[in-house]
Amino acid sequence: MSSIIKVSGPTVQASKMSDSFMYEVVRVGNEQLLGEIILMRGDVATIQVYEDTGGLKIGDPVKPLGELMSVELGPGLIGSIYDGIQRPLPVLALEWGDFIQKGATVHRLDPKRKWRFTPLVKDGDVVQTGTILGTVQETKRIAHKIMVPEKVSGKIKKIFSGELTIRDTVAILESGEKIKLAQKSNIREPRKTCGKLPHQVPMLTGQRVLDTLFPIAEGGTAIIPGGFGTGKTVLEQTIAKFADADVIVYVGCGERGNEMADVLHEFPELKDPRYGSSLMERTILIANTSNMPVAAREASIYTAISIAEYYRDMGYRVAVMADSTSRWAEALREISSRLEEMPGEEGYPPYLASRLGSFYERSGRVRCSGRPLDIGSITIIGAVSPPGGDFSEPVTQASMRMASTYWALDYDLAHQRHFPAINWLNSFSLSLSSLSSWYIENLDEHWVEMVADMNLILQRETELLEMVKIVGLDAMGESERIELEAGMIIREGFLRQSSYHETDAYCSMEKQRKLLSLQLFYVSSLRDALQNGLQLEEILDTPVKESVIRLKEVRDSEIDSGVEQIEAELKAYFRKRLGK
Repeated sequence: MSSIIKVSGPTVQASKMSDSFMYEVVRVGNEQLLGEIILMRGDVATIQVYEDTGGLKIGDPVKPLGELMSVELGPGLIGSIYDGIQRPLPVLALEWGDFIQKGATVHRLDPKRKWRFTPLVKDGDVVQTGTILGTVQETKRIAHKIMVPEKVSGKIKKIFSGELTIRDTVAILESGEKIKLAQKSNIREPRKTCGKLPHQVPMLTGQRVLDTLFPIAEGGTAIIPGGFGTGKTVLEQTIAKFADADVIVYVGCGERGNEMADVLHEFPELKDPRYGSSLMERTILIANTSNMPVAAREASIYTAISIAEYYRDMGYRVAVMADSTSRWAEALREISSRLEEMPGEEGYPPYLASRLGSFYERSGRVRCSGRPLDIGSITIIGAVSPPGGDFSEPVTQASMRMASTYWALDYDLAHQRHFPAINWLNSFSLSLSSLSSWYIENLDEHWVEMVADMNLILQRETELLEMVKIVGLDAMGESERIELEAGMIIREGFLRQSSYHETDAYCSMEKQRKLLSLQLFYVSSLRDALQNGLQLEEILDTPVKESVIRLKEVRDSEIDSGVEQIEAELKAYFRKRLGK
């Protein structure tokens, strides 16, 4: 019988394991702790244990289960709260209280709950991997599509309908294969697709600095690096609340428990700005906080991306929020050190970049397996927590090489209470050019020029602010003072956005277009007034300046009248001052 020969933190070595295989799931010790084989040398297996290994001793039994680490996929995922290895936390709390008992085993999906299954195929139909057999109305918004599992195909002998549990059979093939309402999927192997599509559609977030300056494509990847207190978690939570996605998978990977507690309390109470229903009707939460076992933290992002791929294969747009990949990398480093592997830069394993790459590469806008006309997508947004805000550290650098969008958070902006504290000089979006046609067709034919004008204003302001530090504001010329005023208007009236304000927390693209158009008109009016000889003091003291800045806080239904009133007042003011 297999038994423990060494215990080192979250890793355990067991002998007499020659019949086992890599990534096989095992039960460790008398308490039946869940683990996974990560290294084989002869008949000795090294196991990473997903629970606290305290109390294990030499000679304790190890039982291989003959299966890979997998997630259970089926109706009931939406609205659930899991730990890193897909154990439902509310169920664990009911049975064992606030702290998870070692070796606790619970059903991942409720085996007793019945779902109304409506078939979309009939007896005699030929099906293959990805074919939709029927639907279950999981929430008001999400029709859960029951698909033929991977590596299964054939002719349907019998299709069932009506009230079924996840353990019930929905279809029997002529080969005798039974397809149930739920299926399992290996977390470390990407689900197959019919091919990826180019990035041509943005995933809108409702955040002006992101949607306008640094958009992320649907199916793209973004990272949010930032030091402590710069607002990474708040930004990720805000995107999770308002992103233009059908399903949100939010994974708190090694974050503080109070931050996940905020998510667990807020999300059920918040309403989706587009549909008015609870955010939990499209959200799956995976909470693996900093006090949970480190190995489960390493598995949590794979659990999240596997669930995301399942909904993507149904044809949904899925957004994965990983907060934070730095904590995941720290777990990888700890496990690597227990394996006595050669360390790389700053102690991280040499394969850090490849592991990060394998995770981010599971994003994409794809044609669904077995249904090439159906399109689904996974967009990944990962927070990075560089120690001391040092963006040159390995996790940030490796993530930057793989991300198509880079939202760099800035200490100085955060200290100025400017949120989101995204530095518009250090951030970038490689998807901007490919998304331009979408903005032109769906928003405004002059959108690209408008954004370019805003960028020039911000860059010019930055240059002038450096000069102000040297010579002082009073030494600046009148045209430079106008450019400084223009930059302030853009920063305060457009880029700054409160995630806690009733109306400013979410900004539609149409509202963004109108706000930007008004502010560029305001800046143009200031420049024209200066050229026409108006005194600088009179230009800078326009009575509508505060209204231009505060217009972002009005409701969408009031934006048109607000813009018209401000433009009329501004024109009247300058006509009067110029004597026209």
